[in-house]
Amino acid sequence: PILQSLSRNSSVKVRGHMNIASGKVVSLAYRLTNDAGDLLDRADAGEPFEYIQGADQIVPGLETALEGLKAGDKKKVKVAAADGYGELREELRMKVPRSKFPAAEDELVEGMQFETSSPGGEGMVFTIVSIEKDEVEIDGNHPLAGQALNFDVEVLGVREATREELAHGHVHGPHGHGHGHDDDEDTVH
Repeated sequence: PILQSLSRNSSVKVRGHMNIASGKVVSLAYRLTNDAGDLLDRADAGEPFEYIQGADQIVPGLETALEGLKAGDKKKVKVAAADGYGELREELRMKVPRSKFPAAEDELVEGMQFETSSPGGEGMVFTIVSIEKDEVEIDGNHPLAGQALNFDVEVLGVREATREELAHGHVHGPHGHGHGHDDDEDTVH
């Protein structure tokens, strides 16, 4: 029989045990903490986080660490700030005149976020750090920039992405996404 002829060192890929690789949909349960142990985010098995590997949908350090894992694998990953949300960039912290917020001048509160365009036309999110009489201090860094990220991850599933998911650049639900597109939902092999 063929099974008896396989050595223990053979690299046989068991059907249904797909490894995380570019273009695969990955389903995760995870806990994210900072170095102080504070819980920053989580996804449980009942409501897992799903993403397409290689599509820049998660921080680069975590994506690299998950490459090659399969369903059932568990891993603790420490992601340095540079491989997470980046180092703090002081040039993204600034004080601007309160008059730059005319429509919302009376509604400004610390912690409020707003989006504006960079000189290059890219959307940027800023957070109001402090409000003084005539000035508002804003910060364009991601709230987790400059911090190491500690992930405790369990891979719940790995599957082929559908053509529609790859075309749209995100994971769809079990019965399609409901965009109203007539795209073919067949998987890509």
